[in-house]
Amino acid sequence: MSTDVKSMHMGQITSFFIPNVTLVGENCCSEIPRRLKNIGGKRPLIVTDKGITACGILKHITDILDKARMKYVVYDGTVPNPTDKNVAEATEMYKENKCDSLITLGGGSSHDCGKGVGFVVSNGGTIHDYEGVDKSSKPFPPYVAVNTTAGTASEMTRFCIITDTARKVKMAIVDWRCTPSVAIDDPVLMMNMPASLTAATGMDALTHAIEAYVSTAATPMTDACAEKAMEYINRYLRRSVACGAKDKEAREGMCYAQYLAGMAFNNASLGHVHAMAHQLGGFYDLPHGECNAILLPHVCEYNLIACRRRFGRVAKLLGERVDHLSASDASHRAIEAINTLSRDVNIPEGLIALGKKYGKEVREEDIPTMTANAQKDACGLTNPRIMTDAAVAAIYKAAL
Repeated sequence: MSTDVKSMHMGQITSFFIPNVTLVGENCCSEIPRRLKNIGGKRPLIVTDKGITACGILKHITDILDKARMKYVVYDGTVPNPTDKNVAEATEMYKENKCDSLITLGGGSSHDCGKGVGFVVSNGGTIHDYEGVDKSSKPFPPYVAVNTTAGTASEMTRFCIITDTARKVKMAIVDWRCTPSVAIDDPVLMMNMPASLTAATGMDALTHAIEAYVSTAATPMTDACAEKAMEYINRYLRRSVACGAKDKEAREGMCYAQYLAGMAFNNASLGHVHAMAHQLGGFYDLPHGECNAILLPHVCEYNLIACRRRFGRVAKLLGERVDHLSASDASHRAIEAINTLSRDVNIPEGLIALGKKYGKEVREEDIPTMTANAQKDACGLTNPRIMTDAAVAAIYKAAL
């Protein structure tokens, strides 16, 4: 454990949010019908995306439900960076088909969309009413989240991120009621995940772990989760990217890594990497994991002076030899380690390159608008160093 403990939280009441039940391991998805019935679900809406349908994962799950003679309805219209329109469509399907429960199947987008449905069917209104912290007043329907990527940890968190299409802003919704009742992480469902998606989601998990570790709301419990997550990401992410279709140990290792990182940030929150990445997703519809990966070293470098010992520990967990270095030198090794890992797993070198990869134009003239929106994002509240508007704009520019 780092010696740079956040003593300000000692003696204060802290909270720790986690699903009631979590299953991790090969073929644990076979438990879905039994687990859903145990919490009262009989006719779920499955919220997923067309990629999950096309690759056969949806059929793998519906075969399990069919064998258990469980009725279900499928919404597979979720898009990356799910929108308020996705939530409205899926909610209408839930109501029309008299569903009584939810299964979300996929990565963060499917889970977030399904959480959006849960808010609206239980509490009414539209998803926009729940932007902020703990805005709901009624419990979710029975909810099982089945994960297919090793990164977002949305299958176990109280976070829900939905794009407001009118404002082109990602709404950060943080609410303990949207924590899934049951989380399922089956490495079998991840074996054929493409290398690029493996890299992006893995770097998302690393961002979760690091931001939680240096968060002003960190506790001994979140520290333990974040440290183990970083250790496992360093051990297993490269292997998962290189040979994930064959390396079951690496895939399962990343299941644990991303879940541990989720436990950390679900309770210690995040920082300005996420506050800024959300704007890139909302403005340009760019993939969240890769946005995080590109911004991470820049924001960490800005934050170094606020918690050098912590970043020195990050460097060590990412494989750097720092025992005989000063706190300052050791902390800089963390930035080197992050950059090395990003290069090893082929993350684009900057935001312009990322935009070109997806046919988007990232423009310097948009930085003032994104800066203003980032400064309003709740994730930035626990950043270890105060971020001025000028600092945010400078980081966006440096990351281009």
